[in-house]
Amino acid sequence: MIQSLKSVENVKKCPVSYVLAVQDTLNAFQGKWKMPIIGTLLFGKKRFKEIEREIPKITPRMLSQELKDLEANGIISRKVYNTIPVTVEYELTESGEQLHRVIDTMIEWGLQHRQTNIMDNLPAFSGVRNAG
Repeated sequence: MIQSLKSVENVKKCPVSYVLAVQDTLNAFQGKWKMPIIGTLLFGKKRFKEIEREIPKITPRMLSQELKDLEANGIISRKVYNTIPVTVEYELTESGEQLHRVIDTMIEWGLQHRQTNIMDNLPAFSGVRNAG
């Protein structure tokens, strides 16, 4: 862990390494559906249909492709059970579980951003504040 922290500090000192590290992170979960899938799996292992039900508007084809990409990137694991019919469960890997902190921080930022930059700038909301 200490070696890892030293490495992070070195990356923060070099703009090229910094951008590369950010790009690596974004590439791991780039796209419209990967973060919602990861968010769903933060609540525990799930089967395909469970994930599909929890993410409105995702198609089975897109879910299948995104699950394959996340598995290839080491974010999730896929376990096949020898049952009839075959049961397949998806869960976050150790690396995927580490995204919990990242997602919590993103949620905090998103809520604050919505309040200060979106809600405060909507005429319906700014008029209510100015009236009181």
